[in-house]
Amino acid sequence: MRCDRWRQLMADASKTNPQGAERLGYLGLGLMGAPMSRRLLKAGHQVTVWNRSQDKMAPLVEAGATPAATPRDMMASSDIVFMCVTDAAAVEEVIFGRDGLSSTPGAGKLVVDFSSIHPNAARGLATRLKEANGTGWIDAPVSGGTKGAEEGTLAIMAGGEAADVERVRPYVLSMARRFTHMGPTGAGQTTKLCNQVIVGCAMAVLAEATRLAVNAGIDANRLPEALAGGFADSIPLQLFVPRMVQGIHTPPLGHIATMLKDLDTVADVAQSTSTPVPMASLAGQLFRLAKAARGAEADALEIYKLSGGVKPSGAA
Repeated sequence: MRCDRWRQLMADASKTNPQGAERLGYLGLGLMGAPMSRRLLKAGHQVTVWNRSQDKMAPLVEAGATPAATPRDMMASSDIVFMCVTDAAAVEEVIFGRDGLSSTPGAGKLVVDFSSIHPNAARGLATRLKEANGTGWIDAPVSGGTKGAEEGTLAIMAGGEAADVERVRPYVLSMARRFTHMGPTGAGQTTKLCNQVIVGCAMAVLAEATRLAVNAGIDANRLPEALAGGFADSIPLQLFVPRMVQGIHTPPLGHIATMLKDLDTVADVAQSTSTPVPMASLAGQLFRLAKAARGAEADALEIYKLSGGVKPSGAA
């Protein structure tokens, strides 16, 4: 029955789109959502956009997107709705709040959530949305930051039904280099937590190594060049260290609050699964300090500035 419904939706879409592509919606036009939705437009897809702050919609509308007045209107005019918002509370609001996605029929449609939320929250929201209006769900958190969103080089990890993942794959690959199905609903979010263990700890460790270089009097800008090809080499080394040393934080690669949220979720899942995560726990506390010192909306790489008061030996 579901496949028949999908075929009917495709047939309806082909009446207005010569290529027979599905109608897409993108909800949440922040640091990640704006460049991701722009890539969909550049790929020639029909895209409807909505954002709580209306002014963020204007550049996308100028680029060819259709504005939606509410999430409900977006769902009504889309076959697949992509979404990237701050946290689970924001996801719940746009789905079940006033004029939310759940308030209009959704049988045969899909929501693809790029937000990073607790795996349990993803499973709960998916079940409730399905019961409310029949919409399917894919949790698909992303990695690669704003640079990856702009360049289409994101890594996206998905949880959901295999057929649904394959259905959205052509569209997702307009925004990402890699799209991997990791298992049932919630598996994408769990994979993102593993990603954040690595990235959060890498930011903390690279900040430490960079500060050591600066305080010891060597040119920290040359660390990526000097370590390239060795065991310490990595994308974070090449990308993060120059930004730390040169104080490049605009646009931010990601907010301190976002990294802290994810590391706190890691700690919660680790506790429930009896998994020791000493390094991720320490990184979480460092980002908590960074939030207090630099502010929740500061670039996560400002964790480097926590040690800024340390002076080299013999310095005035």
